[in-house]
Amino acid sequence: MDEAVTPMRAVLAAALLLAALPGAHAQALQDPTRPPSQFGARAGAAASAPARPQLQSVLIARAAGGRRVAVIDGETVPLGGSFRGARVVRVTQTEVELARGRERQVLKLYDGAAGAGAAVATVGVAAAAPAALAPTLP
Repeated sequence: MDEAVTPMRAVLAAALLLAALPGAHAQALQDPTRPPSQFGARAGAAASAPARPQLQSVLIARAAGGRRVAVIDGETVPLGGSFRGARVVRVTQTEVELARGRERQVLKLYDGAAGAGAAVATVGVAAAAPAALAPTLP
């Protein structure tokens, strides 16, 4: 019995010695999907003040008088529709105008200060694209 205990003690002693060595402990892994810390600081500051709506995309049908749709803060809003109590009164290729009573607010796809780009799409059948691949809005 003592013969079996001696190798077990040796293994246990080696494990304790390795655990006590500096640098032998694993480093904590960071979540690769977590946003950088500067985004967290902005979110906390933005929570105290109401955030300005962000125009993310504009869809305009090619047909005259065709459908115009804006994507604002992830919400799809048609021309004449409402977004957070404001009515969408104008949709162009680069901006959307919201109206709350007499107050007007213009949202732009490309804000020079932010440098952020958003998508502009003209929806319809393009001359160079096969008809089966070109989406159309009703």
